[in-house]
Amino acid sequence: MNLVKVSLLTLFVVTAFSSCNKKETTFSDPLITNRDTTINPGNDFFNYANNGWFKKNPINKSESSNGIWRIIQDTIDSQIKQICEKSAKDNDAVKGSNKQKIGDFYASGLDTIAINKAGITPLDGELKKIQAVTDIPSLNKSIAHLQTLGAAPAFSFYVFQDSKISSQYAMYFYQGGLGLSERDYYFDKEERNVNIRKEYLKHIEAMMKLTGENQETAAKNASMIMKLETDLASSSRKLEDLRDPLHNYNKMTVEQFNKMTPNVDWKSILPILGVPKSDSLIVAQPEFFKSLNTLLKKYTIEEWKTYLKWTLVNSYASSLSKDFEKQDFYFFSTVMNGIKEQKPRWKRTVKQTDALLGDLIGQVYVAEYLPKGSKEKLLEIGNNIRDVYALHIKKLDWMSEATKKKALQKLSKIVMKVGYPDKWKDMSALSIDRKAYCANVMNANIWHYNDMVRKFGQKVDKTEWSIQPQTYNAYYSPNNNEIVVPACNIIVPGFEGRMPDDAVLYGIIGGSTFGHEITHGFDDQGSKYDENGNLKDWWTAEDLKKFKEKTKAVVAQYNNFEIVGKHINGEATQGENIADLGGVVVGFEAFKKTEQYKTQEKISGLTPEQRYFLSYAYAWMINRTDESSLRMIMIDVHSPSKFRVNGPLSNMPEFYKAFNVKEGDKMFVPKDKQVVIW
Repeated sequence: MNLVKVSLLTLFVVTAFSSCNKKETTFSDPLITNRDTTINPGNDFFNYANNGWFKKNPINKSESSNGIWRIIQDTIDSQIKQICEKSAKDNDAVKGSNKQKIGDFYASGLDTIAINKAGITPLDGELKKIQAVTDIPSLNKSIAHLQTLGAAPAFSFYVFQDSKISSQYAMYFYQGGLGLSERDYYFDKEERNVNIRKEYLKHIEAMMKLTGENQETAAKNASMIMKLETDLASSSRKLEDLRDPLHNYNKMTVEQFNKMTPNVDWKSILPILGVPKSDSLIVAQPEFFKSLNTLLKKYTIEEWKTYLKWTLVNSYASSLSKDFEKQDFYFFSTVMNGIKEQKPRWKRTVKQTDALLGDLIGQVYVAEYLPKGSKEKLLEIGNNIRDVYALHIKKLDWMSEATKKKALQKLSKIVMKVGYPDKWKDMSALSIDRKAYCANVMNANIWHYNDMVRKFGQKVDKTEWSIQPQTYNAYYSPNNNEIVVPACNIIVPGFEGRMPDDAVLYGIIGGSTFGHEITHGFDDQGSKYDENGNLKDWWTAEDLKKFKEKTKAVVAQYNNFEIVGKHINGEATQGENIADLGGVVVGFEAFKKTEQYKTQEKISGLTPEQRYFLSYAYAWMINRTDESSLRMIMIDVHSPSKFRVNGPLSNMPEFYKAFNVKEGDKMFVPKDKQVVIW
């Protein structure tokens, strides 16, 4: 399906109504054509709304999923490709300019002759530094140095706002060092995950052979690396245990951290990490670092050096020669996500260019591809959603007036950043040329790391964005009490050159975006932060008890959902599930204030209510490979798309009425069992 941005005129034109409150469409309405009417909407609304499209659009062999996000991302990628190609062809681009950096980075990524000729040599300098390690002090320094390159062995480190003093930046030390990313992959006994461990062992061995090791050495080292990572995983907290911000906030002095981990001299390591002076730091999972302290002596220096070598190669494999990239693709894309073929080289390079030079790309994107006024339209929808949210809070029958007052205060102070930032990051210190792709990737990683650590000791910049305007996503920041909605969220596939009616705008942009993100300020995590972004208890004891009872009901409901033979982790996904429920409910209430709803205009034979719920389902029209679905359940705090639709809608009487859902239907939930929070 072709996709272009919705024109501003399209968004602002007022809908014309016929005298009989019925509007016949002369175009292919995606809310009609996407449906599979052989499915009872009361049994599976997600597939009723979207399976018609899934049948016509199977997942591409080079992808792990297909759907609305892929349609939109393909459009954005095509636009970024144009930006990259224009920049690469500009021979007059000034050295150090945005165009020069974008063009040279992209061109170096397409130069497969130079990349393949280089092999692993771009990492030679760093590999020699690892080989120079002789004892635990030098080992610790090597671990710290690799953090600055984005390799992150043994643990994770970052500088971010202090969760209890949001006006200050703090150092966070977090569990990490796992090649499989999530601890349960190392222990889960399901057949698929047992096979993943076997394949991972083979993958490490294959990669170590590519570095020049013989078969016997590579096999021995792979076994040792797997054992070391399993030890790290054994002291790592589970996905659901990482959701409690208070439990993962343990502030201490550097001296206390040193005492807790005597095999690590943090005073000598902090300068290497780029933060030489500090009185305190935050250790998210103390038990992990206590275990790491023991592991530093459990494994020999040579074994640790082998693990560091693996971590570095694993981190940069996709930027190295074809043999490294091919092996990396096989394991992480085919085995883990069910992707059969690699994307074309230009797509992979566009993705990496955007990932590392996103702010530079974003400036061109806003100037050349974003319709004027998009920022204002997004803000208009967001403010309408917030107004309705306030009314909902005031009407809650389970919350006291004292807590309502504080909730309303927090809601009123939510900052809405929409469209694109008012100021862009200064990337002038980043050096990029056409000589070596891997070197460019490493330079960009170092720049991003330095950009992070330079903030320590500085005043918090409330204007900063964590994603770019061309990123099809959105987020809520509890520390800033803000939501960020990039400009490309204005895209609505299937309405090219036409006006999406308000049901579509409020179902996709209102409910699943603004409503969802605002609710994050009041989910199981966000509700622990006050209006200023600080971890603070602002609830009465009675209200907090009632709230937890409701969140437990959400957990229980989602624990019963199953996909590809595996149950959803309701505990780990509860924050997103709460946000989905709040978003679709508040989005619908905001839609009810529009003329389309008030006049009960039908479009394509659908009532306003039906169009709203179909649009909400359209927002999550995503189909995944079985492998990808199972991986997402293991590592993601979001429920599968099917249950981001069927889950919240099963708690909405308005949905039942719109599609005649009745007792006996699979989505039917008795009124007294329906979950209502916000």
